[in-house]
Amino acid sequence: MLQRKIGPVLVSAARNFPVLTLLGPRQSGKTTLVRHLFPHHTYLNLENPETRSYLAQDPKSLLGQGKSNIIIDEVQRVPEVLSWVQIYVDENRSPGQFILTGSNQPELGSAVAQSLAGRTGIYYLFPLSCEELGPVSQDRDSLLVKGFMPRLYQESEFTPSPSDYYSAYYATYVERDVRALLQLQNLNRFDTFLRLLAGRVGQLTNLSALSGDVGVSSTTLSQWLSILEASFIVFRLQPYFSNLGKRLVKTPKIYFTEPGLLAWLLQIESGHQVARDPLLGPIFENMVVMEALKGAYNRGVEPRLSFYRDKTGLEVDLVREQNRAPRAVEIKAGRTFTSEMISSVVKFQKLGQSPPLPGGLVYAGEKGPRVQGVQILPYLTTAPFLYDS
Repeated sequence: MLQRKIGPVLVSAARNFPVLTLLGPRQSGKTTLVRHLFPHHTYLNLENPETRSYLAQDPKSLLGQGKSNIIIDEVQRVPEVLSWVQIYVDENRSPGQFILTGSNQPELGSAVAQSLAGRTGIYYLFPLSCEELGPVSQDRDSLLVKGFMPRLYQESEFTPSPSDYYSAYYATYVERDVRALLQLQNLNRFDTFLRLLAGRVGQLTNLSALSGDVGVSSTTLSQWLSILEASFIVFRLQPYFSNLGKRLVKTPKIYFTEPGLLAWLLQIESGHQVARDPLLGPIFENMVVMEALKGAYNRGVEPRLSFYRDKTGLEVDLVREQNRAPRAVEIKAGRTFTSEMISSVVKFQKLGQSPPLPGGLVYAGEKGPRVQGVQILPYLTTAPFLYDS
């Protein structure tokens, strides 16, 4: 089992909270991780129909085991169990009493907030990061196709190919989560929408333009996009403004939380193919943005990520705020450094806003010296640069 960087954060949280809630995409390793970190907890899997039925009928009997600690896996399947968890926690405030996991959060997030406010620490586990993979993640093109799902890094004769894995993953997600959350009868338009989003990865999201291509209203697309985000399929990156309120009303960019799924949706099946694809730049950018997101959650800190674009055409791919000071990062898929790669970061740092932190260029080449105040970095070091420097 690959060591997950968030592990010590979760162990520490379980010493401070009676309930620990771990959310994240399906198959990102939540169950494996919590069972490894808390081996003496009783384990309940709510994907099991018998367990789910028993818990729904007699929660007091089943959760009576809570005093000896319990893991409840995929708790979104029976969200009403959270009220019972609250009762047991209030009766016995021992740390780490319940470990909850969930893989979609439209109702779960609000249920946790209402029932367990002040009782739980909420953390997020995404698929593997470059930090966790280490030397395995050296090759840019194969990594963009393979992605980061733990199953694909198991040393087993039964490990599927990326194409087979993401095909099954997508079918499972659509059939189980989307049908349940949206109650769709015909999924063809939803499939079209998702593939169109893939083709526009890293671009400003124009739902009005997409509605004509999909054949449904922009209001419906907005609902679908919220479901995609809530079930950890996509991530919305908001624009940066020194006026924080403006971020909530400007157009975000869309990225996919799993780069391998993005490649599959774009029908890219090999490293040679992705290297020649006209979307190589946005695909690589998607991976780096997700590295930044994973890096924050794996450290138990807020991401505070955005992008910058102004009316003059100046654009910076990623901005991370620390103590209200921005750190600008440009992302390039190229392997060879040129001075043009850092021009937008240099301009951003001269805008006269709050004094910026040293910026960076994240690209597919080797680490270089600081140039005009900009650090030249390989993509493997994205998270340490943003959060440890």
